[in-house]
Amino acid sequence: MAGDLDGVFALGRRIRIIPIIHGSGDCAVEVRRRLLARPFDCLAVPLPPSFQSTVEAAIDFLPSPCMVTQRGARHWRADAPASLSYVPIDPCQGVIAALRLAIEERVRRAFIDLETDRFLPVSQTFPDPYALKQTPLERFAAAVLPSLGPLPSGQPQHRVEWMAHRLRELERHYDSITLVCSLTDWPWIVNAYLDKIQPTAQPDQVEDVQAWRVDSDSLLFMLGELPFVTALHERARAELDSDDNLTVDGIKELLIAARTAYNADLKDRARKISPLLLSQLLKYVRNLTLLERRLTPDLYTLVTAAKQTAGDQYALHLAETAATYPISNTEPPPLPVLKMGIEKGRLDDGEIVQLVSRLPGPPIHWRSCKLSRRPPSTDRIRWSMAWNPFSQCSWPPEDEQIENFRAHLFDRARQVIGADLVRTEKFTTSVRDGIDIRETMRHWHDGEIHVKILPRSQARLDCAVMLFDSPAEPQKYPWRTTWFAEHKQESTLAFFASDFRREPVGPGICLATYGGAMFLFPPISIADIWTDPRLDFTETLEERLIAAACLHSACRQIALMSESAPGAGWRRLARKFRKTLVHVPLSNFSDSTIQQLRMVHVLNGREIRSFAAHFIRKS
Repeated sequence: MAGDLDGVFALGRRIRIIPIIHGSGDCAVEVRRRLLARPFDCLAVPLPPSFQSTVEAAIDFLPSPCMVTQRGARHWRADAPASLSYVPIDPCQGVIAALRLAIEERVRRAFIDLETDRFLPVSQTFPDPYALKQTPLERFAAAVLPSLGPLPSGQPQHRVEWMAHRLRELERHYDSITLVCSLTDWPWIVNAYLDKIQPTAQPDQVEDVQAWRVDSDSLLFMLGELPFVTALHERARAELDSDDNLTVDGIKELLIAARTAYNADLKDRARKISPLLLSQLLKYVRNLTLLERRLTPDLYTLVTAAKQTAGDQYALHLAETAATYPISNTEPPPLPVLKMGIEKGRLDDGEIVQLVSRLPGPPIHWRSCKLSRRPPSTDRIRWSMAWNPFSQCSWPPEDEQIENFRAHLFDRARQVIGADLVRTEKFTTSVRDGIDIRETMRHWHDGEIHVKILPRSQARLDCAVMLFDSPAEPQKYPWRTTWFAEHKQESTLAFFASDFRREPVGPGICLATYGGAMFLFPPISIADIWTDPRLDFTETLEERLIAAACLHSACRQIALMSESAPGAGWRRLARKFRKTLVHVPLSNFSDSTIQQLRMVHVLNGREIRSFAAHFIRKS
């Protein structure tokens, strides 16, 4: 089959064309594979000769991405920003990958594009180049060919005619020429070459070119692939590993790297990103990608799926990790720094310019995704300095959330108390509360079915203790206080938590993490349990909470939620007050629920509640 396709890209006996989609890592891998598979003595690329020396010098700076620019003709409007055309020195650009290989193999390079003082890009939407993993490039290009419209008149046609003219000149000096060009230009270069069309335009007088180092925070706007995935290609090259499947494997590595950054940032507040959750996220990414008629996801799809499955904070870390270029073992090139944006850039002298790529890929559609941003350090310092230490209150939505959970915990504890009253009887007319499998199996030889009867528990509960982190380190939870109810639907709350003053999240808003809490409902007035001398006999934070619960509860049973069952010491402590601890395992509740419950936002006064929702971020 491969032999039948060999002539598709042949142009005469000496010229072979490799049409690609600019900015695609899959196309760059395909270009490298084809150049290594077949010898050639000249590489032709669709760039003007004025770029050659600077572009080849910038390629030597890889794996540090650079940019080579050329200032275009001034706009007729005096206030219009200057326009610069640029060549991205991107490892995942097929043209740059070809030049890099040719330089290493000491093969002649020819820059055959027309010199233009104001470059006009032509781009078109193409199928996902990931299809090249299973489809030969010849079949891929043949499938795309019917959708290619004619080039616009003017500069695009003049450029194609000039490149065909330059190929005819190169044919006189080289026996084997390989041209790497865009799929958009490929059929029209072939037509101009076969029809021997003479160029109707001559090269313009152009400005000198200049190389720039692109600011690391703006690489996302220059590179064809995600900066994180581009760095993986460079790492594979340095370690002599295969990079054939990094388009997909790189996404998986990106999710894991984002999880590491997410856990390092939020620590105990981080939601558990389990392999099961990651598999669900990947399924969601696949479905969203197929809905957009693509084979590989873009950044918007990844962030949207992460936000829906793992929360805003993981999605934020995913977006930040995707924009990083983790190549740290190289010195930055000694070049001036350029900061990029959407089709704009800021030079080192502060000038804002329009940027036009000379290797344009498919059109990029920018979309917005609402995420709660992380506050800058300068704002956090300013908010900390403005904090009033004599005023603090809670945030009502969190109060309602944890009170609902407290009521749910009471229900679970009553079920545990009622489990001791379960009885079994022979089935007659009703299955009651379900079939008792154990008793039914015991009487299998009799052919009898036994059912369970769960009597409703009449136990009364007015106190619950939640231990999220046990054993708790006192240094980790220095904030210990007792809060009283603002209305009859709230509990009296005593807890120990991390220092909220260390984590301001907004003006007059700080964040702490519960280590443990005690709830008394209906609310009653009690002395602060952390200064009450009646509880000084306790040694740990957990013991003081349990002792306070036993001291102030009017009921015989106390609901206790913790990771492990209460030990002998806690049971003796409860018996001292003639109480019984009813254990509800922490594992009965989802990690995401517990993670949300542990977050407590402290407001610097009730007036802060009017705008707190704009700054409070949920993981």
